[in-house]
Amino acid sequence: MPNSRPRPRRGAGGDAGAAGRDRLVARSLQSAEHCLGAQDFGTAYAHYLLVLSLAPELKDDVKETFQYTLFKWAEELDALNRIQDLLGCYEQALELFPDDEVICNSMGEHLFRMGFRDEAAGYFHKAVKLNPDFSDAKENFYRVANWLVERWHFIMLNDTKRNRIYNAAIQKAVCSGSKSVLDIGTGTGILSMFAKKAGAHSVYACELSKTMYELACDVVAANKMETGIKLLHMKSLDIEIPKHIPERVSLVVTETVDAGVFGEGIVESLIHAWEHLLLQPKTQGENGNCGQYGKVIPASAVIFGMAVECAEIRRHHRVGTKEIAGIHLPANVKFQSPASSSVDTGEAVEPYTTEKMSRIPGGYLPLTESFEIMKVDFNSLKELKSLVAREPNPLSVPAVREGTLDAVMVWFLLQLDDEHSLSTSPAEETCWEQAVYPVQALAVIYVFFFSFLTNEDYWIKPGDHVTMEASCQDCYLRIQHINILHLEHEMEVINSFTKSKDLLSEGNEAELCSALANLQTGRADALEQTCVLEPTEIALLNNIPYHEGFKMAMRKVLSSLTPEKPCQPVDTHCQDIEMNSGSGPNGIAASTSDPFYVLDVSEGFSLLPIIAGTLGEVKSYSSVEKDQHCIALDLISEANHFPKETLEFWLRHIEDEAAVLQRPKSDKLWSIIILDVIEPSGLIQQEIMEKAAISRCLLQSGGKIFPQYMLMFGMLVESQTLVEESAVQGTEHTLGLKIAPFINQFQVPIRVFLDLSSLPCIPLSQPVELLRLDLMTPYLNTSNREVKVRICRSGRVTAVPFWFHLCLDDEVRLDTSGEASHWKQAAVVLDNPIQVHVGEELVLCVEHHKSNVSITVKQ
Repeated sequence: MPNSRPRPRRGAGGDAGAAGRDRLVARSLQSAEHCLGAQDFGTAYAHYLLVLSLAPELKDDVKETFQYTLFKWAEELDALNRIQDLLGCYEQALELFPDDEVICNSMGEHLFRMGFRDEAAGYFHKAVKLNPDFSDAKENFYRVANWLVERWHFIMLNDTKRNRIYNAAIQKAVCSGSKSVLDIGTGTGILSMFAKKAGAHSVYACELSKTMYELACDVVAANKMETGIKLLHMKSLDIEIPKHIPERVSLVVTETVDAGVFGEGIVESLIHAWEHLLLQPKTQGENGNCGQYGKVIPASAVIFGMAVECAEIRRHHRVGTKEIAGIHLPANVKFQSPASSSVDTGEAVEPYTTEKMSRIPGGYLPLTESFEIMKVDFNSLKELKSLVAREPNPLSVPAVREGTLDAVMVWFLLQLDDEHSLSTSPAEETCWEQAVYPVQALAVIYVFFFSFLTNEDYWIKPGDHVTMEASCQDCYLRIQHINILHLEHEMEVINSFTKSKDLLSEGNEAELCSALANLQTGRADALEQTCVLEPTEIALLNNIPYHEGFKMAMRKVLSSLTPEKPCQPVDTHCQDIEMNSGSGPNGIAASTSDPFYVLDVSEGFSLLPIIAGTLGEVKSYSSVEKDQHCIALDLISEANHFPKETLEFWLRHIEDEAAVLQRPKSDKLWSIIILDVIEPSGLIQQEIMEKAAISRCLLQSGGKIFPQYMLMFGMLVESQTLVEESAVQGTEHTLGLKIAPFINQFQVPIRVFLDLSSLPCIPLSQPVELLRLDLMTPYLNTSNREVKVRICRSGRVTAVPFWFHLCLDDEVRLDTSGEASHWKQAAVVLDNPIQVHVGEELVLCVEHHKSNVSITVKQ
């Protein structure tokens, strides 16, 4: 229980009103304490609100107890799904304690669980600002900072070439007479400040993100331009004249272009701008001051593409095997990633992924020359409107070399004006990534109808053509219905015809016509189950060592268990959990006919429960949530001739989805519990040690948690890329403008989703073991450790990349940095690089707190 009830203080006046107030405060405090004892947290919370409204001088005295009451009452409201009441309580609490970092952090945690990531990140950031040493808030903030200020802001601001070219184009336009400027999607305000420095009389800038708007206000003020730039916290689509800006402007500047050009809504915002916010454009042959006409920077874009072979893209978007650890994948189950290039799902999902193709692991092989997809003139309202209404444009591109068709890679040339341009080609050093349209299903079409066939053959050779359709729909550049067109030589066709002279007999002709009529290019058969998986889930299915390793480790555990062994918990500190779960007082021995119970609580789609079902008398429980995933697993189980009772979906058997870790039955325990311990980003899963503690209490004697322990490895590297992707480096890159001190408040020490095999870096040490986290025997763990690292190459230590070995047992290990790994890696980036020389030693201080690992370097 938090601190005891304080005594109310009497006012100096001592009059009847004060005395009455004191009595009411005292009674309310007493009632609040009574309610806490009865665990009536809602009533206790109401009493404390009354106390604090009547006697604000008691804030410090009741603060700790008030926090405790708030958190317990919020848990109840959350469980009852009374979201508005929960948020209302936190808003009341923050009015009373606006500078309380604990309440801010707790509010953020609730918001994050509800899916309000941006808002949650704001509260975590506030908590860290209030108390920089508050480790819980720091851990939360580091995990969600990408949603608050996306990492590309740092990369973009460090792109000196991009900044100079934009500055030159804006300066040229302003000097030519475009003196009134609107910056759409201003971000940090850098383009607005370019315009003001160039001599613009009126500059307006709009930004939808609350965090970025506030950041831009600080940046503009620090550069002494707050009186010359009017910042608007809104979408450009909501700007009205004269309500928000006094009149139409002569110049719109924007960089709301993503890797796929249109993904940030530039077409919609410019159509609105031309109709409502911009002066009319100059017509051909018309003369006059540029300030009398409207124009847009960038003026236009040319979009290019190239068909490529790339094993890394393939393994994240196509399941490349028909059998996984002995499990046959039936033809009627089709796996597909959300970035669908061939199937129109009708969902508002980006139809592409983004990659820095110059750094993609394993590289890529061009299968075609680069080809033009489309042009768009941002200074033509008519063209912008026609772009969104236009029918898809068919394209046919000849192959120039043979290989496997894995994706269409897209980049663009952004023409700012007739003199200045920026290219996002992978051959250029640029802050932009490329858009990637994975090829997931296609029809291989032969020109001559009597050679017609359809199969999943992605091989292409010179003479073949890659066909596709390109359009701008729903604010996205869509490249769909990607297929291969094989052009057979005339002699081959004649030979084929001669060998199959009965092909066009009446029966075969009817059959062929029927096949042609029923061809549905890129569409799933009605009997097929399409299962949409995240790219990391598809990469996991392609990770054969992962599944073989689990199969081997599970077989060893199950073979070591005998049904006669009594089901006693292995953790002697779990008596409370055992009693609550309803086990008998004497411990019930399993009969010889009882199966082994295996629970897989992996995040997302997992075949491990089905693999466990191949290992004997096993009843497997999967924790997948999505219906389509359950159907797919059922079909796979059926195709492998497993009895229906072999596989259960655990969430259908439990009332509270948050309490996944329970006994399989009141008198049974698990033989194996599979936990997801590493996020795809490369970080340790949150609350994994707490989950492991509960899991140990639910295991039968001899049962195991997988993995049983994990080892964390790291090394010292020099990487300017990591430095520039983590923080803005001074004022040189931003052409003298002070932006770094403000945006760098949102830098985080850990970079995630890295691939060490292609990261530009120089290793300065050998890998070393940094930490061991044991899920089965936690007494072996230490929260702090110092590791000496010997320097093997002179240089500047800028980062400590790290990865994990997941040890299913002492023999079976899974390396999260391996070539087949579906996990990425992470790195701690140092605030200040350390100059080192060969033979020196540095000490890494490794600290483990909850699910967070921090690494500091000292000489």
